[in-house]
Amino acid sequence: MNTPLRKVGLAMLVMVLLLLANTTYLEVFKADEYRADPRNQRVLLEEYARQRGQIVSQENGQVLASVKSTNDRLKYQRVYANGPLYAPVTGFYSVIYGSKGIERADDEILNGSDDRLFVRRLSDLITGRDPRGGNVVVTINPKVQQTAYKALTDRGYRGAVVALNPKTGEILGMVTTPSYDPNTLASHTRDDQVKAWTKYTKDPANPMLDRAIQGVYAPGSTFKLVIASAALEDGRDKNTQLMAANGVDVISGQPCDPSDGSTRCLSNYGGSHCGSGQTASMETAIELSCNTAFADLSHQLGEDKVRDMASKYGIGDQDLEIPMPVETSCIGPRNDGQCMDVVDAPALYQTGIGQRDVGLTPLQNAMIAATIANGGDRMRPQLVEKILAADLTTISDFEPENLGQVISQGNAGQLRDMMLKSEQHSCANGCYGDNKVAIASKTGTAEKGVDPKKTPPFAWYVGFAPADNPQVAVAVVVESREVTATGGKVSGDIGRMTMYAALGGS
Repeated sequence: MNTPLRKVGLAMLVMVLLLLANTTYLEVFKADEYRADPRNQRVLLEEYARQRGQIVSQENGQVLASVKSTNDRLKYQRVYANGPLYAPVTGFYSVIYGSKGIERADDEILNGSDDRLFVRRLSDLITGRDPRGGNVVVTINPKVQQTAYKALTDRGYRGAVVALNPKTGEILGMVTTPSYDPNTLASHTRDDQVKAWTKYTKDPANPMLDRAIQGVYAPGSTFKLVIASAALEDGRDKNTQLMAANGVDVISGQPCDPSDGSTRCLSNYGGSHCGSGQTASMETAIELSCNTAFADLSHQLGEDKVRDMASKYGIGDQDLEIPMPVETSCIGPRNDGQCMDVVDAPALYQTGIGQRDVGLTPLQNAMIAATIANGGDRMRPQLVEKILAADLTTISDFEPENLGQVISQGNAGQLRDMMLKSEQHSCANGCYGDNKVAIASKTGTAEKGVDPKKTPPFAWYVGFAPADNPQVAVAVVVESREVTATGGKVSGDIGRMTMYAALGGS
């Protein structure tokens, strides 16, 4: 063989080897990824040939997502009962746009391809039965879900509510507003799907954002619970005296007068003094939500102790799934996947009151309240109660998972007592369900924007009830429209209504 032919032969051999290597890579290493990609239309068309499993609530067996038979080339169409109400839970299932929520997280169960359903698939093949997917039972309590959703929508609020069972981590309610109707995306008419998708994705209110687990908000004064936890674990108690001045200089750490216009002077709400003395107890500082006390306390503790306590509560966790992935909550800037470093001393003062770079999801804030309610033990949040085969036999059950003790039981009790004082202060002029049940809570009003004094804040409320034997913990955030809005005025009653619903009240 002459040299030119040898070169051509070698080049062809290399190309064949590269082709084989690429085919092997795609078929062996990337096959599962491509199959799971929600844009894979071939897989979706195959799935529509069999009956998809149901998504059902655990409380009363209410069906949240089912199917109906059709006469078109797609044999079944997804149907959502009360679509906008449960959209943050179910997500959607679309031929064009793939899937989201439980529809995506538990797709292999619902479409019947999960290995745990192998026996069922084999039986279907032998008997000639139409293949069916398994069913997913979620932890949602419909009464809690409906109450929280109605409370937000009746007021025209953008925001989210998360309710947890603090003893097990079960998610009893997960609401976001505004919402969207997944039925429009499940249509078998392409034009209808495209029209709905365009409407939702172009809406500036972002109705497809699951604010409960994907929205990240400055927590404001609700973050003082984390700082108080660090202080208690460091040996302080609820009687520890803290700075009571109406302002603190974030450079020098000395008291300052907020009326002088200095941007270095971090002040209390309304520039008021904290309590009536030269200092204020930690209990009073929680009750009155004193910024100067907790900014100074955060500085006293130092970055390491603040970061360690935040991490114990789950802040910074990049792998949390419920089973949908949850956006990472942070106390520092989001850089290269790391977000737990406070940049400087002034930032540490601001971190102490839940401002600057601190950002939490509503689920994370609910977990903080639930951990305190559970005597300091943090439970893994979970949205799936059990997995059922098509014949309703149980494949797997939910098992509560303790993620570790964040604070001691005694310190959790001190925090509960301080939160009881905070609730009483919030309800000084009356509030929903006043005196019906003992509630421990903390409000928060988080500034945002380049001109926060002229920008409507995020209004927060976190709490649990009954305080002496907690059955439910809740977090509410509202993207308020009024500059003068506060967590106590805007979000408090929504949280109380949600907790009363979980406890069986109206």
